[in-house]
Order: sequence, then C-alpha cells, then structure tokens
Amino acid sequence: MKHATLRQLKVFDAVARLSSYSRAAEELHLTQPAVSTQVRKLEDHAGLPLFEQLGKKIYLTAAGTELLHHGRAIIAQFEQAQAAMTQFKGVAGGKLNVAVISAGDYFFPRLLVEFARRHKGVTLNLTVRNRDELLADLAENRTDLAVMVRPPLEADTVNEAFAPHPYVIVAARKHPLVSESRIGMARLLREPFIVRETGSDTWQSMADGFGPHMAKLKIAMQIKSTETIKQAVIAGMGISFLSAHTVSRELRARSLAILDVQGFPLMLNWYVVHRRNKRLPPVAQAFKQFLMSDGRQLIDQAVPVPALGKRRPARRKPGVSR
Repeated sequence: MKHATLRQLKVFDAVARLSSYSRAAEELHLTQPAVSTQVRKLEDHAGLPLFEQLGKKIYLTAAGTELLHHGRAIIAQFEQAQAAMTQFKGVAGGKLNVAVISAGDYFFPRLLVEFARRHKGVTLNLTVRNRDELLADLAENRTDLAVMVRPPLEADTVNEAFAPHPYVIVAARKHPLVSESRIGMARLLREPFIVRETGSDTWQSMADGFGPHMAKLKIAMQIKSTETIKQAVIAGMGISFLSAHTVSRELRARSLAILDVQGFPLMLNWYVVHRRNKRLPPVAQAFKQFLMSDGRQLIDQAVPVPALGKRRPARRKPGVSR
C-alpha cells in the first residue's frame, strides 16, 4: 500500500459512497474509465479486490470495507492539514467550500460572484444538494459551510439566520383558483399537488405549513427537480408548494401565479450552518460574515418576489444555536 495515492483513495471513497462508478465519475468530473483505472491501481497496491459485482450492483468486499475505514481517516488528515495551512494564507488565498439546498441555486451563484469580486484570489467550490445530502456533507466534513432552511437542531452545529425565505402555493396563470381570494384549506385539498421529494427542505417546510392537513393532500407526483415541477404546474397538471425564490422568473413572465391561501405564505429563514467544533478557515469566516451583513439585500436583488400580503410566523422556527 506504500505506493497508493491520495487521489486513488478519494476516487475509491466516492465509488464506495455512491455504489456506482458512473455517479462517482460525474461527481468527480472524471470519465468512467478514469475512475475504473484509479480503483484498479488501488486494488493492485492492496493486492486484493475491493469491490465485487452481484447482478447490476457493486458491493465492497471485506478488504474494501476495511480499506475504506482507513482511507477516510487518511483523507480527513490531509484535509485538516490543508485547512491548517489555509489559516496562513488569509482570505485572498483561500478556498471556499460551501453547500446549499437546491432552492438556493436560483440566486447563490450571484452571491458567490459578488463575494469573489470583493475578495480577489478566492477559489470557489459550490455543491448543490437536498437537505439529507447536505447534512451528510456536514457530518462527513466535506463542506465548511451549509446554507439551508431547516438547520439540524439535534446536531452540534452553529445555525444563524441571515435572510427570510417565503414559501407560497403556485398555480398556472389560468387556473380557476387564481381569481379567488382567501382560499380555505378545504378548497385547496381538492386540488392535485405536484411536490418535491421526501427528505428535501421543501417537503419538510410543506409539512410545517400544512400541519395536520399534510396527510390529506392529493399528491399527484413527487419530483426531485424544481424546474420540472414548475413546468408541470404551468402545463396545468396541478398546483405546488414552492420557495418564492424559485418562481421569481415565472411570476414576472406571468406563467405562474401565487394563490391567495389563508395561512400562506409560510415565512421561514435562510440559515448558514457549520459544525460547532469546525475550525473555519478565514475565507469561510469572511463568507459567513458576508451572508450575515449583505445576504438579504443581495437575494432580494437576485430573485425579487412581489409583495406577499399578510405574513404569519412559521410553525417551527429553529433558533440560533451557538
């Protein structure tokens, strides 16, 4: 094993975590043959097979499971060493590792561009995940900062709100409910809903917004892509519960409309989250401060939404944990 490389260990870790050579290649921005070559070289160094294929799926061998444990410890040590060296570079020479839930990809790149404009020489690494994947990134130390709507109250993290995040009920512009005001829950429950997948921030926020009525929703489809949901709603396949920040463009184009539903919009917040014991490099500290001071204004500029009428507090407001 003395000739194994860090690159080989990282590729091996990705294949083991995703149980797929093709998905690992996509995540690492490599070709599938390149991924296979790196794993094969590592197996040559180990002198043992690390994966076995049963049917169409691949599984770790006993040797692979043991090597994965040690490999992740080695990768973590290198990352800690890199973070320690970054402390001496300051903000300008640092690499910002940040992950955001999918609703944030409608504005977050613009925030990163503005941050990079103010801090020349910063390297940016943005990952877009659903909530469960993002929490796993935090737990496995694969990101320094995470931006989400529902921070993990049970985890040992620091969670700080930096901007409001409204959720609304949307329909196609010609939907009959668009012309109605103060729509009651009983009427809404007769409509088919097209919703995000279970485990997403949007799904959990919808559960908060609908409370005991959640089980009564007529869910026509669950779709992982917000863009696909919007197109389905525009086509008249149903209505949906979505972040107002994700439908700003469609509202301006008048292809979607916000329904006037009693108790909505649901007002939550955007949070920046990191592990409590995480030694944030200067670039991550600077970006966190940037979000706290300018995040709200920049989001409003990037994805403006119309006045949302009377607002009610969220059913569940995660507090700041320090």
